[in-house]
Amino acid sequence: MIIRELHSEVTRLSQSFRVVAITGPRQSGKTTLCKMAFPNYVYFNLDRVDVVEEIEKSPEDFLKQYGKNGVVLDEVQNYPSLFPYIKVVVDENPDYRFVLTGSSNFLLLAKITESLAGRVALTTLLPLSLSELGEHAGGKTDDLLFKGGYPAIWSDNILPQDIVGNYYNTYIERDVRQIINIKDRSKFQIFIRLCAGRTGSEFNASALSNEVGVSYLTIQEWLSVLEASYVIFRLPPFFKNIGKRLVKTPKIYFYDTALVCFLLGIEKAEQLKTHPLYGAIFENYVVLEFLKKRFNTGKTNNLSFYRDKSQREIDLVQEFGNEYHAYEIKSATSFHSDFTNNLEYLKNLLGDRLLSTKVIFDGTVELKTIINFRNIHLIDS
Repeated sequence: MIIRELHSEVTRLSQSFRVVAITGPRQSGKTTLCKMAFPNYVYFNLDRVDVVEEIEKSPEDFLKQYGKNGVVLDEVQNYPSLFPYIKVVVDENPDYRFVLTGSSNFLLLAKITESLAGRVALTTLLPLSLSELGEHAGGKTDDLLFKGGYPAIWSDNILPQDIVGNYYNTYIERDVRQIINIKDRSKFQIFIRLCAGRTGSEFNASALSNEVGVSYLTIQEWLSVLEASYVIFRLPPFFKNIGKRLVKTPKIYFYDTALVCFLLGIEKAEQLKTHPLYGAIFENYVVLEFLKKRFNTGKTNNLSFYRDKSQREIDLVQEFGNEYHAYEIKSATSFHSDFTNNLEYLKNLLGDRLLSTKVIFDGTVELKTIINFRNIHLIDS
């Protein structure tokens, strides 16, 4: 059993908050986390019709009956009308505890913000990080990129393409398309595969609109739903006023590189090294590790990228108040001094506010790391 880093955080938050919400992609391990972190809580899955039918008889009585001993309500976005009742029950009973999980961020967070503001701690569980995998990860970067982080791939030894193929067919193809009422299935399939081909690149909705054959607004809507469903995330550009014209378009990444490989038709880890998008998939993996580190400690996203009109780019900028850390990401297996050129340029712009600059690359020498990569290393620039 792999212990999730978020375990200690949700346990801590449950001591202070009456409601703890855990969102994240389907199959990322939310249910397992809840059962491990709250073994004495009663568990209900709101995907089940019989559970919903029991709740519908008297939502408030249901919550009062189980809330006093703690209750986990899984996939709670399936019953959004339950949130006002939760608010009433926790206000009247300060000792009651609820844990809510959901894989549809746009449905769950909208209702939480509306009904449970000030009463709920919000957390996000993404697929397994490298530090969570530990010795399970092995030593080959290609395997890490191909397998991604879905727990079943690692704990149950299921082939990545079986897990990801099922995830794509049963959730993205079915649920997401139903949410946005897509009638032309082929156009949506083209869209998401084109997104995979653009991982690590700036998101150009107009170009995608022309390629897919749908409107600009439709492309934006599809991306927003995939983002809210924990399929894709946007990395915003760095916007600080440093006297240069910066790009304003976000880059897109996927919440798991195994899904990227599936969408690109990569069927074996051995096919990755020679794939033209290997560098982009490697970059996706590294950026995602930083995001997981933030979420697993209960923190919000503080990541961006730098690019100006002269095409100078730094892959990752991390903001801490008015201070910054910057990272250049390279899939190369050896370090080259020119990897640091753009980092030096940013140093000159930000001065003392840029506390740290590092290069992350797929090296083979032992170097000190900050995110526990086994075969992906950091070197001070």
